[in-house]
Amino acid sequence: MKDINIVFLNYLMKDDILRAVDSVLADIKDCPYDVQITVADNSENKDGIKEALPSGVKYIDCGGNIGFGKGNNKGFKATEARYYFALNRDTIIPENSKTIERLIKYMDDHRKIGCIGPKLLNMDGTLQYSCYRFDLPSILIKPLKHINFDRKYKWIKRHADKLEMKDFDHNETRPVDWVLGAAMIVRKEVVEEVGWFDEERYFMYLEDCDWCRRMWEAGWPVYYVHDIIIRHVHARESAKVPGLFKALFKNRLARIHAKSWWQFLWKWQGNHKYYRARK
Repeated sequence: MKDINIVFLNYLMKDDILRAVDSVLADIKDCPYDVQITVADNSENKDGIKEALPSGVKYIDCGGNIGFGKGNNKGFKATEARYYFALNRDTIIPENSKTIERLIKYMDDHRKIGCIGPKLLNMDGTLQYSCYRFDLPSILIKPLKHINFDRKYKWIKRHADKLEMKDFDHNETRPVDWVLGAAMIVRKEVVEEVGWFDEERYFMYLEDCDWCRRMWEAGWPVYYVHDIIIRHVHARESAKVPGLFKALFKNRLARIHAKSWWQFLWKWQGNHKYYRARK
């Protein structure tokens, strides 16, 4: 059994995947832990990515675009590990940071924690908000944020800022309600108890929110760790068409996001609450 299985999900982003994999390989040089890197490929056009991957990187052909959660789950299940790390293809691990080693050590030192998310920085070094609250009013307006209505209306921005925990010092490690699925590390015992991403309900978006919710319900805390840093491009494809109705009609990802949002609300109806991120 590996110490950690790092899964990248590819969908027509060969260059991004290769760059992200290279950054992990550089980071784990001389790492004392046994690390598996896995690429789960959702692309219909494979573009030679399997042949381009460095030796030792496991390639999983998902057979087409089966969705974010299901693709990641295939990658996780391909190699048993003590920890499973969902890492986006548009991430870069800083040089000489020993990020993977430090993530594993943090989880080893805090055995009651079920999941952690590192601090994410934009490529220009600015903070990217990557931990959130289960705040029902804020979740209700979440689709409006993803089509940039928070830039137009103050009341939407107020709720969006609360959702993204902009009122707390992100130079502090603390329990949070949920962390962004672009970089989240989950303990094997958690998976055995609560399962993987809910691949049947969500094709894309809100899987991370739902997973963390199930962890909290089972008594596994979720933490944001401020001093372990990964850089993330964070291309919000669902927000590229402005306006609510234009986005829903013209942007397929916006429609998928809206559907996942509704499915999350329906699944947890009558059970919306905070866990550790009220303040």
